[in-house]
Order: sequence, then C-alpha cells, then structure tokens
Amino acid sequence: MNFPKYWAKGIGREIEIDGRSIVFVCWRWSDKSPDDARTLAQEAAARLAEESEKSGQLPQRYGYGDRPLREPVLREIKNANGDLSAVVTRNSYGCQVLNTARVLFLDVDFSEKLEKPGFLARLFGGGSAKSDPMSKLLALVEKWMRQNPEWGLRVYRTKAGARLMATHDVFDPVQVGNDPAWMSNWGVDPLYLRLCRVQKCFRARLTPKFWRCNVNKPPVRWPFENTAAETAFKDWQRRYENASRSFSVCRLLNTYGNTRLHPEVEPVLRLHDEATGALGTLPLA
Repeated sequence: MNFPKYWAKGIGREIEIDGRSIVFVCWRWSDKSPDDARTLAQEAAARLAEESEKSGQLPQRYGYGDRPLREPVLREIKNANGDLSAVVTRNSYGCQVLNTARVLFLDVDFSEKLEKPGFLARLFGGGSAKSDPMSKLLALVEKWMRQNPEWGLRVYRTKAGARLMATHDVFDPVQVGNDPAWMSNWGVDPLYLRLCRVQKCFRARLTPKFWRCNVNKPPVRWPFENTAAETAFKDWQRRYENASRSFSVCRLLNTYGNTRLHPEVEPVLRLHDEATGALGTLPLA
C-alpha cells in the first residue's frame, strides 16, 4: 500500500500568464523525512513555474489516481506473518476509509449505467431478474455463485448502490487494476481500478459522507499548516463524529457460497462491519 508518511507544500515564484499573476503550489511526499518532502515539493513548484513561463500555458491538472493519496494513517492491521494487511486513513473530505492490501472490495453504483440494456447481463453473465437494480444484482450474484461455488461473497447495500466483499481468498490489487475485465464483467469504475494500481490496495469507506449527515465540509485538510488549522479540523471532527453516529455506511444483505474465511479476511471483515454499522438498522449515509 502506498501511503507516504510525510507530505509538504512547495510554493513557486509568481509568474504572469494571459494577464494573470500565478503562484504555483505543489504537494510532494516522502517516507524519509519531512525535510525530504519539503525539498521535493519546492523543486516541483519551481519546475512548474519555469515550464509554464516558457510555454506561456498553465500545466494540465493531474488526474484521479495518478499519485499517492494525501491521507493520514489512523490505524494499522497486520496479518499472521506480521505484514501490513490493512490501514484506516482519513480522506480529503473527512471520512475514514479502509485500505486493504489483498482483501477484495468492489462498489457497484446504481447509476444510469445499470439501466442500460445488457449491463447487468455482462456483470454476472445474464439471467432473469426483477426490475429494480438491487433485485437484478442479487439475482445475478446468485447465478455467479452457482457457476463459481468456491467463492465466498458478501453483498452490502450502500446509500447509492451495493458493495461486494470476497471472503474466500485474497487478490492482488495491481493485477485487478490492470485487468479491464473487472470493469466490463463487474461494472467497476475505471478510475477505481486506476486507484488500485497506484495505491496498491482496495478501498472501502467506513464512515458517512459529511453532507449526508448535515455537516459542513472540513475547514482544512491534512497535513495541517499550523496549530490553528489543526484545532479547526478537530472541532469539525467532533461535530462530524457526533452526527455520523446516527447513520450506517452499508447494510449486510446476504452472504453467498464458501463459508470459510481466508485468515487475512477475518480481522478486516470484523473491522469493516463494526465501523460501517453493517449489521445494524440505522439509515444509510
């Protein structure tokens, strides 16, 4: 998994492009030291300013999943061999996220693509189903399990769709991210597959999105530039955590197939279901 320990912001010199004064700001990362991160960030900011001044154009924005995520690690889980199996991080909008080195999570969004003819047939190989997206998904999961009885699969309802968790075995996120079949056969977002490659992990959100809890967005983002910023975030975090106790992130709908849990899956499963409220009855957010 790819979560650098140190991050720093570099600020480049001011230049003028198309009559606008631009100051370039870059974040860079390091596992060596804060000073190394600062050096890399300052070099990157200076390089961007120089290249933009020469070309007379602003640089292209980086795409989602093309660099490590700037998220603090809150908790670590190790497997029986002492290797890091999972970490819990906090994302840019304040949610806790479970990142797993090998435990497979896939989210299926019930957007318009689920209503396109043939999409669900491609997802699990066809079959009849009722009209609503969840009934279709469950029917096709059942068909998949009949064809792949060695699999163990848990299906959760989320606010916007469903979450699938494989429990019988572990998977390589880089291989999954490099295989377009996961997108065409399972309906996985290609941006998520790219993120699996870059981060070398699978991801599953553990706490509600702030806007679904009627809480404003976080005032600042980690790493905090000063004590005042950290205090402001902690004040927000208390409000968010109080509000989030009234919601669950997902709800377990059914378990399928192989009941044997892979040893690396078991502790991750316990953490996931407890943190998300998956076995409860609170409204989803």
